[in-house]
Amino acid sequence: MAQQLDPETREALIARLRFYRDLGLTEFYRRPIDESENVSAADLTSETLDQDSRVASQPAFQQHSQEDQPIPPRKPLPTAPEIDVSVPLADCAAALQLIRDEIGDCTRCALHKGRNKLVFGDGSPTARLMFVGEGPGADEDAQGLPFVGRAGQLLNNMIGAMCLKREEVYIANVVKCRPPGNRTPEPEEANTCSQFLFRQIDVVRPEVIVALGATAATYLLGQRQPLAGLRGRVHSFRGTKLIVTYHPAYLLRDPRQKKEAWADLQIAMRELGLKAPGKG
Repeated sequence: MAQQLDPETREALIARLRFYRDLGLTEFYRRPIDESENVSAADLTSETLDQDSRVASQPAFQQHSQEDQPIPPRKPLPTAPEIDVSVPLADCAAALQLIRDEIGDCTRCALHKGRNKLVFGDGSPTARLMFVGEGPGADEDAQGLPFVGRAGQLLNNMIGAMCLKREEVYIANVVKCRPPGNRTPEPEEANTCSQFLFRQIDVVRPEVIVALGATAATYLLGQRQPLAGLRGRVHSFRGTKLIVTYHPAYLLRDPRQKKEAWADLQIAMRELGLKAPGKG
């Protein structure tokens, strides 16, 4: 008799299978499965199809969406600080904590007024891969961790599709406090906070950085350009390689772009020497 999964594990498995299907991954190599651990596909099919039909019924976004637009040139982007001296691997965690301590109970910009918790970063201080987003949302503001809401669940699936675990990567945002109504950070806010992000990057020194969305790409690369002009290639950035893709929140709104995001992640995987699921 097939073993029943607990609801949380079952939901996670459904989400992972749906994400793989959206990417066009339908065949996998697998080890022989112990029948005592086997879960019937029938247990997953109906709910997966029901949820996918709800997504498919949502109105499609216009081809040139807000995610693909450059940030208005209201203020010049500041020059990125010089790269810090390399930190020994054994000291990376302590070095990140020093940055967090320096930020403190930050009041450097107006975002602190509506903040519940400051969201510094999460993951391995010696990660080979780093993800950078725009800023915290409501769930992140409540928990003090980046990407823990619905967009975070999708990011976890994206990381899993790369054959990695969340605890193996490092995740941070351009701004550490939630903008009101999840609006795009103002240039003054992003310019103030991104200096700490650059220092986080210099401590972790990942081999590859993935910028999630136009805002992250703008403040990392220091150029205002539509996302379409930045995706599909490897950028040189602070001694590492940077790849630009869509923000998970945008992919939730327009699931059709998941295959495009997967193509971007495959560029990162090639740079890291990782193989996609199902590849021999």
